Amino acid sequence: MDQILGQVLRNAVWERLDMLSDLANRADAQSLVSVARSELPRLTEGWRAMLLAHEPDERGDCPTCSTRWHRCKAPCSVWQVAHEHLVAGGLAPQQDLRRACRRGGESRTPAATETTGRHALVPPARRAQLGVATQ
Repeated sequence: MDQILGQVLRNAVWERLDMLSDLANRADAQSLVSVARSELPRLTEGWRAMLLAHEPDERGDCPTCSTRWHRCKAPCSVWQVAHEHLVAGGLAPQQDLRRACRRGGESRTPAATETTGRHALVPPARRAQLGVATQ
């Protein structure tokens, strides 16, 4: 049941993002202003809530990306993506978003290596559509 609800939630979020992208690309100026006034505050609050969950703890670890046995040093991939999209504006060279964490001396890419758990939120077809590398 949790998997079904999770998929419904993910689909709703992807559809909302697709709708907003379509509006940004196709809407007239008056509609864009209206959408910006209603959606920008919601989007910024969403980013803030997500980033707050990934704020480093007193040891400098991301509490959300870390597990009991595997610590992830900040900045985690969520903060790196936030910086790339919100500050660098996509103009910065593509960074390797592999986690700063190490397991057995190798970097891990969450979307590529985990098929269950909190990093498996993007279905493989959507990852390919977004250009997210899979190993």
